[in-house]
Amino acid sequence: MTLIKTTLNRRSFLKVSALAGGGMVLSFSWLAGCKPTVEEEALQMPKEWFELNNYIKIGENGVVTLVSANPEFGSNVKTSMPMILADELDVDWKNVIVEQADFYPERYDRQFTGGSQGIRRGWQPLRTAGATARAMLVKAAAQSWEVPENEITTAEGFLMHAASGKKANYGEVASLAATLEVPEEVPLKEIDDFTIIGKSQKNVDGLKIVTGQPLFTLDYQQEGMLVAMTVHPPAFGMKVKSFDDSKAKDMPGIHKVFTIKTLKDDYERNAFDTTTFTELVVIAGNTTWEVLNAKKALKVEWVNAEDKDVIIQGWGGGKQTVTIPGGLESSSGHRGKMAEYGQKQANVLRKDGDPESAFKNAASIIERSYSAPFLAHNCMEPVNCFADVSAEKAILIAPIQAPELIRNTLAARLGLPKESIQINLARMGGGFGQRAYGHHLVEAAVISQELQKPVKMVYSREDDMTYGIYRPTYSATYRAALDEENNLLAFHVKAGGIPESPIHPNRFPAGAIDNYLAEGWEIPSNITIGAFRAPRSNFMASAEQSFLDELAEEMGKDPIEFRLDLLERARTNPVGENNDYDPERYAGVLKLVKEKANWDTNQTNAKRGVAAYFCHNTYVAEVMDLEMKNDEPLITNVVAAVDCGIVINPDAASNMGEGGIVDGIGNALFGEQSFNNGIPEKSNFDKYRMIRQREAPKNISIHFVKNDIDPTGLGEPLFPPTFAAVANALYKATGKRFYDQPFMQNILPKG
Repeated sequence: MTLIKTTLNRRSFLKVSALAGGGMVLSFSWLAGCKPTVEEEALQMPKEWFELNNYIKIGENGVVTLVSANPEFGSNVKTSMPMILADELDVDWKNVIVEQADFYPERYDRQFTGGSQGIRRGWQPLRTAGATARAMLVKAAAQSWEVPENEITTAEGFLMHAASGKKANYGEVASLAATLEVPEEVPLKEIDDFTIIGKSQKNVDGLKIVTGQPLFTLDYQQEGMLVAMTVHPPAFGMKVKSFDDSKAKDMPGIHKVFTIKTLKDDYERNAFDTTTFTELVVIAGNTTWEVLNAKKALKVEWVNAEDKDVIIQGWGGGKQTVTIPGGLESSSGHRGKMAEYGQKQANVLRKDGDPESAFKNAASIIERSYSAPFLAHNCMEPVNCFADVSAEKAILIAPIQAPELIRNTLAARLGLPKESIQINLARMGGGFGQRAYGHHLVEAAVISQELQKPVKMVYSREDDMTYGIYRPTYSATYRAALDEENNLLAFHVKAGGIPESPIHPNRFPAGAIDNYLAEGWEIPSNITIGAFRAPRSNFMASAEQSFLDELAEEMGKDPIEFRLDLLERARTNPVGENNDYDPERYAGVLKLVKEKANWDTNQTNAKRGVAAYFCHNTYVAEVMDLEMKNDEPLITNVVAAVDCGIVINPDAASNMGEGGIVDGIGNALFGEQSFNNGIPEKSNFDKYRMIRQREAPKNISIHFVKNDIDPTGLGEPLFPPTFAAVANALYKATGKRFYDQPFMQNILPKG
């Protein structure tokens, strides 16, 4: 039995409850049209709820409400995180209602979804919350029955005392339990005693999603609400000079055309405030259709922007002044600059041994360069937000991954205390990092404040694709020094991008090679970039694992055995002390995928590529089978091995992995946003090629390493190695190495 200290006493609980203004009554949603699910309707609703802590409410009839505090964008946290609560509370999952919490930092720790951190960060606090509530119910039953606490057992929402034969559901003692002091220490279940964790559960929003019931901000309606759309410059490096609304303002349903500044001129930005397009033209009207028509009639004159210095608060404290260059950038210019920077002296990020001497004395040197373009997130749901701002407060309903990161920005821009900013968390129709940024909340709030009316601000697909925020474009050059017997003497990686370097200097194969050098560089830009599914890893995995595949071939080794040899060196005699991976777990997924894919005895006609990568605390290896059909690649089968510790919800975990793999295949083959004189060249799906259903693999099998390690995340880790597995399989199928993404540009001529 594991005992764990609780962190919330009764006094502090009552304090936050008072801030909440009560909260004992279940409310299904702020969405006007949102109704209980079939499962919820089947439950007999309690007459009264008793709140045991911020996450758990129990009705007098035993029905349990579990609160999901983190925003949901398809990673299944709204189901998986309450499962952790339910298991420690010891209730029947069929008797549980899950409720999405609003943004409430005084009650919930770290309401953030992203970085594959939700389950990892929530694991211990949620277990503690569930175990604490269970202990309070046990104590309440012991007092009622006048028996020792240690003689009471629990199961599926019931309390039992074997000696007396007494039995009660949680609801029968919940009122007493809610008055008890929070215990200082509670026991946690043993891993083998889990009854819900590790068993597949349906997505709690699944029925609403497939039947089209309201879940998203776009579904929200409020009487008197206006619809607003923004017009941003057509090119990065431009700003508004003037506009002519003489025709647009008189069109049917249009209320007002005006400009807004999303940030005050003297505002010191935080790291998640976007850096371009801070002045926008706004059209507000009755309906989306009327606003769209008026937008077409609006005449706006744009002018080139000049260089601008902005002050940004860093993640770890401190400030830095960043110069956003003016000028119109093009992809051809980006490629030229990156080639130029690749030849310049770069910043040394890690150096082991004497790589310079090793390269000087090498019998042969292998050098290869890789590149990847900007990528757009292209979430299924375009950016949108509802805002109702008055002189006293601001109410927002928003798809947002990180509400904490935008609250101060909203408060500063609106002139309101941050406690007056209320953010209701809507389910997101995709995120992938885009919705870690809250510029859409600021835009909607400023528009509402200007109009003094509630407003739903929506982007068109073209707005969404041409506004940013993009995955940066990157370039990397790898070199390996070999002796006369083809032994690896030294390894050098030099990588950079616009406007950030993708290097993780302490990742594999650092630690496995005596002479190792990692260098980085970066080029400033006015094109807005941001987090994109597995930031930086989504490029470095592709480049590194493609190079290791080619290196293994040059050395005459099997690609999996070559990686295992390096990992064995890192395990038994590591170089350096800052290697940020566990070589044994890394090797474990390679061995598992080798076994599950029948790597040594492959009987298929397909050509195979392998890749492995560690990021976001999870280890992944993938084997991809590829066939050429009518001169186009088709991935037919994917086998993946994953070590993410304990798997909470197996079906959901597999679904996450499958999504990452399909997304990776699509971006590797087709994904690209390019620029010409600052203008994003791909403004909608007729130009921005995404993977199609017929191009997705028919078979994806994901195998999880079984262990008792605390769980990590899955939203990102299966995405990065997919790029390299595709590249390595393409090589086997075509005899040609693929260095520049998207790979289809090297298979079929453009145009």
